[in-house]
Amino acid sequence: MRTLGDLFRLPVLSRLCWTVWQRDMDVYKKTFKVNVVPPLLEPILYLVALGFGLGLFIKEIEGIPYTRFIAPALFSITTMYAAFFECSYASYVRMYYQKAFDAIIATPVNIDEVVAGEMLSGATKALINGGIVLGVIAAFGLVDLRYIMFLLPFAFIAGVLFAALGMICTAVVPSIDSFNYPVFLFITPMFLFSGTFFPMSVLPEGIQVLAYALLPLTHVVKIARGLTLGIPEVSLLLSLLWMLGVSAVAFVLAINLMRKRLIQ
Repeated sequence: MRTLGDLFRLPVLSRLCWTVWQRDMDVYKKTFKVNVVPPLLEPILYLVALGFGLGLFIKEIEGIPYTRFIAPALFSITTMYAAFFECSYASYVRMYYQKAFDAIIATPVNIDEVVAGEMLSGATKALINGGIVLGVIAAFGLVDLRYIMFLLPFAFIAGVLFAALGMICTAVVPSIDSFNYPVFLFITPMFLFSGTFFPMSVLPEGIQVLAYALLPLTHVVKIARGLTLGIPEVSLLLSLLWMLGVSAVAFVLAINLMRKRLIQ
């Protein structure tokens, strides 16, 4: 029987985490040309279809041109997808079908380091894909260049958060098909109701409170929008602190849940 102490025990980590990260990055390099296409083309398609298409009718939201309003949302969604799916579907395949985790654990790398390395890999892919999207929206002139340098490290921070959430799902789902539940019940609502394509202010106050409490993408979009528009506010710091706190808890929880699953 699991106790809170078991679920939140501090992991035993060393620099060997980065050997797992390096292994995943070596594999990623071999398929880079395939992996780079979606994050490059998707924001262009969204900007054309929504920003320049739907934007002809919406024009502005809260005094912001609609293309500039959705640009940071596209950046945020990309980081979420890259990290979450890397540490859910992809990690499950490596764990269950390829038996890669078992092979790595047979080396001096321990279970905690394998899982941590996987999450660092997911966060790195969020950084890479987020950087590609950032380049696209910057090319369209939709980013305040004074704050662009902060968006790349922020993509990694957001990536750690979503990678940890994805790994938690990997630890608890009974089969790969079961990922449909967290995607449908968690990822899709965030995609739609986190201030991505319309402002949070149009939602009832109670829904807004729930969104900020339960949907991490809400904070990611808020910070990304503030930086891309060049409107830094104190509330962005509060959202960042929320993200860091939840990331730390989810990171530790993911490692302990995965250790339990791998030992069984």
